[in-house]
Amino acid sequence: MSRQWQKSTSSTQDGGNSVEVSTNSEGLIEIRESAAPDSTIVTTPVKFALWIEGVKRGEFDHFGKA
Repeated sequence: MSRQWQKSTSSTQDGGNSVEVSTNSEGLIEIRESAAPDSTIVTTPVKFALWIEGVKRGEFDHFGKA
């Protein structure tokens, strides 16, 4: 059975790059960019939830800014 990847709700429908998330057979969360599907980040559900909360709070908004 193939893995089901869920696209970010902010992804475009025209096939542009997007972040996709899936759960693997061990129950870990895998994250990938649609433009590079062979490269994934693997994390635990707890750490993924903490990261999402940090994103919502804006903790990473300063990255990439001069």
